[in-house]
Amino acid sequence: MSAPFRQDMPPPGGFESIKYKRNLPIRGPSGLVILGGVTAVCAYGFYRLGKGNLEKRELQREKVWSRIHLVPLLLAEGDRDAYRRQQAALEREREIMKDVPGWEAGKSVYNNPSHRPAETIVVI
Repeated sequence: MSAPFRQDMPPPGGFESIKYKRNLPIRGPSGLVILGGVTAVCAYGFYRLGKGNLEKRELQREKVWSRIHLVPLLLAEGDRDAYRRQQAALEREREIMKDVPGWEAGKSVYNNPSHRPAETIVVI
């Protein structure tokens, strides 16, 4: 004989509900927090840039003033060096031309005072 018909029925209390919603965890900070962080980093960077520019400007000013104050010393040093070289050149000329009668050491061979070496000063 055949078994009596029996219909499948839900368990007592029913089936549990179907979970169809996405259950994603919150990952990382929100967009507003990221924007605030980037703004803070940029503000700090601009602050440091401004401080660096002020320091660079102060160092440049100090370098310019030190060069201005050193110019007289460098000019005097150059004058002393030029005089020492001129005296050494005259002494060499006297030594080399000592056997030539009528030779005057240091006198221009052109006998023209307009032919003199140009004195130039370059300040950088």
